Amino acid sequence: MYLIDTHCHLNDVEAFPNVDEVVRDADDMDVKKLLVVGIDRETNAKAIDLAEKHETVYAIVGWHPNYAKTWDSKYLKNLEEYYNHPKVVAIGEIGLDYYWDYATKEEQEKCFRDQLVLARDIDAPVVFHCREALDALLSLLESEPIHPYLFHCFSGDASDANRALNLGAYFGVDGPITYKKNDDLREVIKSLPKDRIVLETDAPWLTPVPHRGKTNVPEYLVYINRELAKLWDCTEEESGRISTENALQFFPKLESSVGR
Repeated sequence: MYLIDTHCHLNDVEAFPNVDEVVRDADDMDVKKLLVVGIDRETNAKAIDLAEKHETVYAIVGWHPNYAKTWDSKYLKNLEEYYNHPKVVAIGEIGLDYYWDYATKEEQEKCFRDQLVLARDIDAPVVFHCREALDALLSLLESEPIHPYLFHCFSGDASDANRALNLGAYFGVDGPITYKKNDDLREVIKSLPKDRIVLETDAPWLTPVPHRGKTNVPEYLVYINRELAKLWDCTEEESGRISTENALQFFPKLESSVGR
């Protein structure tokens, strides 16, 4: 089996003091590629540093909405330069977050729009973070040209999913599909086209069952894949194959560099 964790935060130095061990343990569990996501200037640089040090690690760079207060358009040049790196595969995680109030809605939208325009200009896929702001994000995107979008940790309802599908979106599936009370989410995920699903852990957060309550790690992707296989009524090898092919399709730079 060959799995890809399309979203993790190994650049969180407090959660992951020994990245070598985490990467090795993931590989032992058939999680063969790890996409490390930046959220601000420091973590973007750290993601690239990890990608340079580890063959199986790749980077996604962007400015998270919770850090939008510190955003300055001058950073667009940095992100563009980062994307020229052969192991940087997307812009993200960008978006809107109305759960926290670290930045105003206006600051978040400015930060988001700047990076969305950049992604289009450099032809980079976009990975979204969205929390309690899905209607606002979808409405904004519906007024913009279609572009390759991935909704990280998708948690919307069927109507939200259909709106995202109309934008050609992909959907990140992670630990919450294993949670006992998330039947509605499982039904939404089950209803989505199989060729639009990718797997992710969001490590160190959103730890799947049976390890919920512990720090999440990329090797736990196998439990998410197992739950997806149940939803699809197929083998874990088949769900793993499909989700991996989807990841390679969404991240073209990753596909060109992966030896399988």
